[in-house]
Amino acid sequence: MSVEQAVTTDPRVLPRERCVTRYLLDDFAKTQPEKEFAVFEDGEVWSYEAVRRKVRTLAAGFDVHGVKQGDHVAVWMFDSKEAILTFFAINYLGAVFVPLNTAYKGQVLSHVLDVSDATVMVAHGQLLERLDAVETAQIAKVIHLGDNTAATDYEFVDFSAVISDASEPPDLLKPIEPWDTQSIIFTSGTTGPSKGVLSSYLHIFTNAGPETWHFVTGEDRFLINMPIFHIGGMGVIFVMLCRGGSIAVMDGFDTEKFWPFVRESRTSAFFLLGVMTTFLLKQEPSEHDKDHSVRLAFMVPLTETCTEFYERFGIDVYTIFNMTEISSPIVSGPNPTKRGTCGKKRDGVDVRLVDGNDCEVALGEIGEMILRTDRPWGMNSGYYKNPVATAEAWRNGWFHTGDCFRQDEEGYFYFVDRMKDAMRRRGENISSFEVEAEVVAYPDVREAAAYAVPSDLGEDDVMISVAAVAGKDIDQTSLINFLGDRMPYFMVPRYIRVLEELPKTPSSKVMKHILRSQGVTPDTWDRDQHNISFKREKKVS
Repeated sequence: MSVEQAVTTDPRVLPRERCVTRYLLDDFAKTQPEKEFAVFEDGEVWSYEAVRRKVRTLAAGFDVHGVKQGDHVAVWMFDSKEAILTFFAINYLGAVFVPLNTAYKGQVLSHVLDVSDATVMVAHGQLLERLDAVETAQIAKVIHLGDNTAATDYEFVDFSAVISDASEPPDLLKPIEPWDTQSIIFTSGTTGPSKGVLSSYLHIFTNAGPETWHFVTGEDRFLINMPIFHIGGMGVIFVMLCRGGSIAVMDGFDTEKFWPFVRESRTSAFFLLGVMTTFLLKQEPSEHDKDHSVRLAFMVPLTETCTEFYERFGIDVYTIFNMTEISSPIVSGPNPTKRGTCGKKRDGVDVRLVDGNDCEVALGEIGEMILRTDRPWGMNSGYYKNPVATAEAWRNGWFHTGDCFRQDEEGYFYFVDRMKDAMRRRGENISSFEVEAEVVAYPDVREAAAYAVPSDLGEDDVMISVAAVAGKDIDQTSLINFLGDRMPYFMVPRYIRVLEELPKTPSSKVMKHILRSQGVTPDTWDRDQHNISFKREKKVS
């Protein structure tokens, strides 16, 4: 018996037909062809048969334009019907989906393109002018949706032409297996640039599959209002496909449009991240507050408004702890009463809280959460082209989250703080390393430290402390505008503090814990008070 055959007898490793995109689409198009898979804000509805037909057509076009099984394809698109089809079509060919944040620009963009190893990029034309200013590694062909705004000399192909060039997708060179790489999703670095998380089909399935989120079923319709370049967008689309369920697709979170679309689309489940809950609860109460088909919501993080939300809207609230690299190890029951909890350990995962030597801490003490799953390939397969980071994260055979928790006597886990030097703002993870790299590029800045301070709206705001080049003065308005031209909108600091010297250890390392503890001081400059803002670029209709 071959190794491959032996592995497939493991009951923890699902057959291809249950967790690989190509086989899922083929199977459901046969067994439930008329069932709705996706509904959109413009009223368009896709059945399973229609999705498969559209995906096969696009996959065939991608093949004509050079995308082959095993290739990495960079996808730089706003959420759209075309983005979902692109995601599925890449995987249908057995290629690897490499989504890029639409806010990327400058060195951050150049870095992820280099790491991606992609030669073909699928992108919205509105974004392409940013390519003119960066090194784009191996990218040779750009398939663009909408007008091409770049001057760079690539081979450009219009997205509509790719579809018209198509006939039938090719036969696979070999079967696509559950352990094959499905995607590379970039997540914030802490001591270096962003890392590309290698995810197998089994990893993405386990992230929110029926065994992990057992309370979500194939009869549910999950609202997708998070970007497809995040695990919270792409991952949920995939696991609803695995269930034979459906999705309702909304372009971002809009408080005024939220409930009307939820009702119209017959949504039954959604995520509430950060301030979304606050925004919905601040709306005027209405006699129609319970006039909907929603039965559950994930609230991350869980706040004291959990009970208020449940009572007002009649929706069961759950919470979880998750990150791109793992697979929802901590999940709550409905309407948890322990404030601040992330829930309890789910079945199929081992969880430990440890000290700096990977020795378990006493119950109630704070330790780093480390994990492993029973299922092979149930978590990430490492960081692409980054063996040092992979070895560090997976040391001693456990994945190290870098996050500190405590556990109570009943088994509930509570997030305490990040061991990492990363920040999270408006649902986006931010690398302090990448922020600092851009700040010190400003000619008058000698050194910089980036760190999180609490936001009035939950999560973090980004603050930097800077010291000037000898003989220079730092103009905060000029610096912030400089950064706004070079950085994704969500990374641009809100606060700037100018110091003569940053506090350092004897080995000359900046002591960020001192700066963080001092917080927003009276001498801190706040761009909000100067009415300077940076917003996410939206697709132009």
